[in-house]
Formats: sequence, structure tokens, C-alpha cells
Amino acid sequence: MLIAAYACDPYIGSEKAVGWSWPTAIARNHDVWVITAEWQRESIERFIACAPTTYSNIHFAYVTAKPWHYSDANRFWRMCEGSILKPLMHSSYRIWQRDALKLARELHKKVQFDLVHQLTFVGFRFPGHLWKLDVPFVWGPIGGLENMPWRLLPTMGAQGSIYHGARNLVNSMHRRFLRLPRKAFAAAGPGVIAATSGIRGEIQRWYGVEAEVICEVGLPPQTGNTYAMRRDGEPLRIAWSGRHIPRKALHLLLRALADVPDTTDWRLDIYGDGPCKLKWQRLAARLGIESRCTWRGQVSRAEALAGLTSTHLFVTTSLQDLTSTVIVEALASGVPVICPDHCGFPDVVSDRCGIRIPIRNIREFKGRLSRRIIEIAGDENMRRRLAAGALRRAREFSWEAKAEAIDRIYQRVLATRSEPMAAPVRRRISRPLL
Repeated sequence: MLIAAYACDPYIGSEKAVGWSWPTAIARNHDVWVITAEWQRESIERFIACAPTTYSNIHFAYVTAKPWHYSDANRFWRMCEGSILKPLMHSSYRIWQRDALKLARELHKKVQFDLVHQLTFVGFRFPGHLWKLDVPFVWGPIGGLENMPWRLLPTMGAQGSIYHGARNLVNSMHRRFLRLPRKAFAAAGPGVIAATSGIRGEIQRWYGVEAEVICEVGLPPQTGNTYAMRRDGEPLRIAWSGRHIPRKALHLLLRALADVPDTTDWRLDIYGDGPCKLKWQRLAARLGIESRCTWRGQVSRAEALAGLTSTHLFVTTSLQDLTSTVIVEALASGVPVICPDHCGFPDVVSDRCGIRIPIRNIREFKGRLSRRIIEIAGDENMRRRLAAGALRRAREFSWEAKAEAIDRIYQRVLATRSEPMAAPVRRRISRPLL
């Protein structure tokens, strides 16, 4: 089979980890070819060279890099992310996808694929063109269909509010009018995978297609069986990780921690980097909590995972996300999670392994977050119970389980393709449910 995974890197988390981990899991049962970006070749080949027999069933084909291809290794394209130039980034990526189709057609002549799978990027705007090969087609996990709740925009400041307000408007138009996603959904038929339950609902609403939910992220390579113990008198070690951009909303955690009384001792490790970093550092100083905050910066995935092994609590404050790789990584390290009760977080964080906080309004969320941190800091038995639950919950996101679920989808798609009435059924869902 052939998989399109533009974002694919064995050394990096988030979407690149999705592009690496899914094909390698699928390759346990199938002979897999992966089309990806050439600028990732060095990382992929270096990783495979360490264990060539492990990856004997997976082959990589690289789209020849061109100056106008989107690449997040390029500083200019990174600057476009989160700015008014983002449409330029999207156009560049679409050009890459057209070149990927040319390469796919060349490979198909030689290999004769039984099935093709559009993987990353996971956004619904970018279904690629593999469905044009007239080969059974699977698409997903898919994200990006949900809008940012309008009530949350003011908390991100002027720039964040303008950006995400504009994104909501554009997103709504794209859901209704973009033709390529509609054609790809029709081609995939029963082969649609949603990253979250919320995305599944949006796919049904806008495209009339039933999707199966499979979380886009899975267990990291380093998965332990123990969790960090907190000794008497030791501060509660809290971790936060993400890009320093408005929608990640680290300022909500900083303000909540500022409301924690001095009788509760805590330390915060902050991972990541981005344009909001200086502003958030200044906020921590104004709140008088800078001495308790350690800004770790952008570290390797291995270093971030190592840091989780000594963490007592992980907090995410993201106002818009899918599932977030780092949440599953935290659970796999036996770290309880506090998160907003929205996006894809409820699909992962249960009462057994963490705490979900409603986010109907920001003031209420901040107050509840502060109280929950105080509660966990003061009840080590509760924290350890959640930590043990985190380890159990993490096992449910193993790549073995995902490979089995993906196999079932593949078999369903291949069986549907062999039925004479399969094509008319796919055409029947080409109009949206409005």
C-alpha cells in the first residue's frame, strides 16, 4: 500500500510523530511505501540505519524539494505559521501535494498498490490527490473541522482574537465550499478516520459520511511502568508543553498558579518556544511567580520525555487542538493530566487518569484550575491513584491496538470496493448535510 505522509520524522513529536508512527505500525502487517518530503530524508534514513531489519517492510519515496515547497525547516515558512501569510503556506503545500501525485503515479506503475492512504497533514483542507489513482482510498485521521468557540477569543489578546476569528470565518467557508475535501470524502466512503469524536460529528454534519474515531497519536517509544513519587515536603512539579502561541494559552495556567496560596509549594517546567514567550515571561514576573517557573525552551522529544519521568502533574490549557501528542506522552509516563473539557481531550483523559475542567468562561476555568491544583498538591494519595490510572489508560493507545483498528478499516474498504454497487453509494454522499 501507499501512504502520503508529508510530515514524517522519527525524532520529533506532534504531527511528524503521527506521520512516522502510523506507517511503521501499519508495516507490521503490510508492505508499505511512504511518500514524504525530501528535507526529512536525513532523519528518516539515519533512524532506519540503526535497525534496518525492523523496518524491512517500509520504503520511503521523497518528493524532490523545490524552493516553493512548504517546509517547516525553512525559517520563512515557520514565520508564516500563525500570521496573515498562512494562506501562502497552504498554497505552497498544495503544490507539494500535486508533485506527490506525480510521484505516486510513477510508483503505482511499478508497484501496483492495492490501497492508498492520505495521512499527514491531518487537516481536512488537504486531502491530497491519491484518491485520483482509482485505487481503494483511506483518509485520516482528519482534524481541523472544528471552530474555536467565539467566547474564548478575547482571552488570546488582540492578535490572537483577530487571527482565530478570521480562521473561524475561513474555516466555515471551507467546510461548505471547498471541492477537494468533498471529492476525497466521497472517494473514501467507509475509509474515513476522524481524530476525535468532535471531528466525527463535523464530518457527518458537513459531508454526510460516517467516520471511525482513532486518536491520531499513540504511545511514545519510551513507555514506563512506574510514576514519579512525591516525597514529603517536595514541591508539586508541574509541566506544561506547547508552542508559545495565543491558542495554547499558557497565561491561563500562570494566572491560576498566581492564585494558589503560598502554603502550597509548586514548581512549573515550561517546554517549547514561540512568539508569545517574552510576553508570558513578563506576565510571570508581574504575577510574582517567575522564581518558580523554569523555561526549558525547545528541547528534543527524548529530553521532553525524560523530563516527564520526574513530573507529578501535567497541565494543558490549549483552547484549540486535536488530541495533543504530549497528553498521551504524559499518561505513558504515569503523569496525571488536567485539561479543558473540549477538543479531543475528553477522548483521552478520563476520570481515572486526570481532571477535565469545563471552559464555559475563562474566569470560571481559571478559578477551577487553581482549586484543582491545590487539591492535587494536598492529596498525594489521590495523585498517585490518578498516576496509576494514567499508566493503565496509556496502554489503550498502543500502536498494536491502532494497527488492528486500521486493519479493520482497510479490510472494510477493500471489501466495499469489490462490491458492484460501491461506486453509486460513494456518489450518493457527495452533497453536504446543511
